[in-house]
Amino acid sequence: MKKSNDTSFFGHPGGLRTLFFTEMWERMSYYGMRALLVLFMTASLQTQGLGFTVATAGAIYGLYTGAVYFLGLPGGWLSDRLIGGKKAVWYGGIIIFLGHVVLAIDLQNLFFVGLILVATGTGLLKPNISAMVGQQYGDEDARRDSGYALYYMGINIGSLIAYLVTGYLQENWGWDYAFGAAAIGMAIGLIQYYFTNSSLASDSTAPTNPYTGSAKKTAWTAVIATVALAVVVIVLAHMGTIVIDPLLLAQQVAVFFTAVFFLYFGFIYFKGALSDSEKRRMWALFLVCIASACFWSGFEQAGSSLNLFAQNYTDRALSAGSIFTSWFGLSTIPTVWFQLSNSLFIIILSPFFAALWINLAKRMIDPSYTLKCAIGLVIMATGFLVMFMASQYAAQGLKVAPMWLVTTYFLHTVGELCLSPVALSAVSKLSPKRFAGQMMGVFVLTYSIGNIIAGLLSGNFDPENVAEMPNLYLQIALFSIAIGIVIALLSLKSRFWEKAGVESKA
Repeated sequence: MKKSNDTSFFGHPGGLRTLFFTEMWERMSYYGMRALLVLFMTASLQTQGLGFTVATAGAIYGLYTGAVYFLGLPGGWLSDRLIGGKKAVWYGGIIIFLGHVVLAIDLQNLFFVGLILVATGTGLLKPNISAMVGQQYGDEDARRDSGYALYYMGINIGSLIAYLVTGYLQENWGWDYAFGAAAIGMAIGLIQYYFTNSSLASDSTAPTNPYTGSAKKTAWTAVIATVALAVVVIVLAHMGTIVIDPLLLAQQVAVFFTAVFFLYFGFIYFKGALSDSEKRRMWALFLVCIASACFWSGFEQAGSSLNLFAQNYTDRALSAGSIFTSWFGLSTIPTVWFQLSNSLFIIILSPFFAALWINLAKRMIDPSYTLKCAIGLVIMATGFLVMFMASQYAAQGLKVAPMWLVTTYFLHTVGELCLSPVALSAVSKLSPKRFAGQMMGVFVLTYSIGNIIAGLLSGNFDPENVAEMPNLYLQIALFSIAIGIVIALLSLKSRFWEKAGVESKA
């Protein structure tokens, strides 16, 4: 690809503008709904909720968030082989919009149909729009990294809008308006994408490795058959012909995803004809994957158990003279607003961490990928030590100050900045070159595994049994710290995988 001379969007190609705003509004719709899910499912029928138990709600939350990442694998395949990135993003956005509309129309009766549509659309849109960002630049274009940084800023702006809007609407107008706001956000994203997608680089719109002839027909037949089967199952489940236990399903899916990860990873390691150097790199990458799965199983408590803690055990009362009370008529901090902390901290701290790794490298202090991920996991775990102390007050019948949760989110964000971008970089640098795409797919499974485990764990945090909460938070903290320490110790034993002339530094 030739280098683009287009600088129409803050010095970047105009196509980035289209992708920036599409992703911003898509993330607004995603995070807005994600923040409401567990609260809505556990709300009583009298308050227009679903009245599910915390365990059931947590399992459904884990299945939904895990499916979003897992469906990115077939979503990427559809783009690469059949329809191209441009159409994948467009059709994915339409499916997401329809899912949000279904939820806004009839939350009680069509809740699962809406969730499935949103997860499916996100699996089609998310991986492809991220890949398209890089495709707006030439191979040697130095603007690529800063372009992704700008794009990532759009994600966080979208999440900020999501929490502010849906949190306010849910507290003051009700569930239907809050879920409806997500539909409006996706609609805005689709409208601007439709009118501006002509600015996208041509290389990013067509399939990168398309099927032709009979292979193409076979692929489309498989897609149609899969969709038809899914529709039949959804209809039968909606009618009650098929009864699905969310908790059992979540446990089975967690086992399935974990088995797929180990089998695929092991197949490449043992049957991929790897050199000794490549095998050492694969061991390092394996530890990064373990750290990632453990990290997200804790971090994703934000939308589940920590959300319930904010609702039930945090003092959210606002003073009569506060700006939120006088201007917006709020008497309490909306529960969802606590999740704003993560987005704000990312925006504030991202430049600091980018400079930190550079300055450490200049001082000849450059931790390995595995050590950075281990540090991120341990820092995230300390957030649960904070929650251990906060929940002890809650167990005594007290409402805790908001700063307990804010401090937890701060530590989780620091851990995220240590682990998340580093892990993605590790996959691209440590994977055998001929398996790079497949290894990225295997790595994405760690997100799915972590999210489903997070949902299963959150089911233990029943607000009606607050006395158990301190021990549960302590167990998560100690387990994560232990895994982090083991990974760090193995990482420090660098002669095992990072020597032999193999560069595996961030």
